[in-house]
Amino acid sequence: MPHIIVIGAGVTGVTTAYELSQMGFEVTVLDKHLYPAMETSFANGGQLSACNAEVWNQRATILKGLKWMTKKDAPLLINPSFDLHKYAWLMEFMGNIKHYEKNTIDTVKLALLARERMFQVAEKEGIDFNLEKKGILHFYHSAEDFKVAGDVNDLLRKGGLKRYEVTSDEMKKIEPTLQGDYYAGFYTEDDATGDIHKFSTGLAEASKKYGVSYRFGTEVTSVVNHDRSVTVKYQSSAEDVKGDVNQVHEINADAVVVCGGVASYHLANTIGDRVSIYPVKGYSITVALEDEQSQNNAPWVSLLDESAKIVTSRLGKDRFRVAGTAEFNGYNRDIRADRIQPLIDWVNKNFEVSTESAVPWSGLRPMMPDMMPKVKRSRHPRVFYNTGHGHLGFTLSAATAVMISEEIQQMLLTEQKQYRVA
Repeated sequence: MPHIIVIGAGVTGVTTAYELSQMGFEVTVLDKHLYPAMETSFANGGQLSACNAEVWNQRATILKGLKWMTKKDAPLLINPSFDLHKYAWLMEFMGNIKHYEKNTIDTVKLALLARERMFQVAEKEGIDFNLEKKGILHFYHSAEDFKVAGDVNDLLRKGGLKRYEVTSDEMKKIEPTLQGDYYAGFYTEDDATGDIHKFSTGLAEASKKYGVSYRFGTEVTSVVNHDRSVTVKYQSSAEDVKGDVNQVHEINADAVVVCGGVASYHLANTIGDRVSIYPVKGYSITVALEDEQSQNNAPWVSLLDESAKIVTSRLGKDRFRVAGTAEFNGYNRDIRADRIQPLIDWVNKNFEVSTESAVPWSGLRPMMPDMMPKVKRSRHPRVFYNTGHGHLGFTLSAATAVMISEEIQQMLLTEQKQYRVA
């Protein structure tokens, strides 16, 4: 039985391990944390959002970043300090503006496939992750913003998305708890929300019955390619306080898949590949709905406020997730109060919900400059990548896991045929 190593136990790594196991592979997953889904897959916005598939490669995005550079509470914040990695990435980002329409349409198609597959897997494995199939309501505050959104909507529909415009009155019928006055919106009734951490940990547990092995608290130090195998060297991570950080371990396999999120950039460099991922920080708060009024007044339909760039998801009866912002500030994971406060203020403005118990979080989105995930084989024949999903890791992971697993399977089948002929 061929053996595949998966590096990373976030939502992308766990879904990849699961799909490989369904194809009959022996799978070992390595992760530096002690549990699955402890980084970007821990507390994101919770949306399974094909409607949010528009890539960011537009001149307007750069102009907004420059305009907001001095505003600490701006939805998009770029630290102007010099960093070669950051500015090289931004130049590549601008170079992909010409691919905006194609990449947006391709992302929609991928998101629709992923949504169907995730629902199938969750039902088959009985994973409870607060899944709510109540759609996503995207709303706008001005006629100008809504007109721009109409052009984007036409593009999304070309990718196969079912999404229609709604008036302000219709919006409040779709989500009665929504307060305030809005110009209009778009509603995607087939999109959904859920708890990414609960899905990832649930799927990791389910995958064990198919033979998937997890080695947590392990830091990968190198990947060595051979003619018919690959060796991954690792040692105990800083989190494994019982392990010997000086002892190097080795594990051999037929192939390795890098699903390391923002860490994929550095790991690819050690392998000899270039994977142009940059970390774009996002923030969230998880509001505990501890009283009956808050539970009644928090929305169940997922929302996306265009002007504030804020998304919401209802995670069961007693939790409300609110997330947003994009911060280009390297690998800094600090939770800044001036970035969290706008999320709290937004909830207080729009809903009769107590924000007394709001848990803040930040995570680093692994962004490729073309906003497309890297799902392909390396120039090294036994190394594969399934990473760089940016703000759509939860949305796209179920599809890219199938894609990369099929590519690995095809590589091994082709290899077997070649050796039989030889």
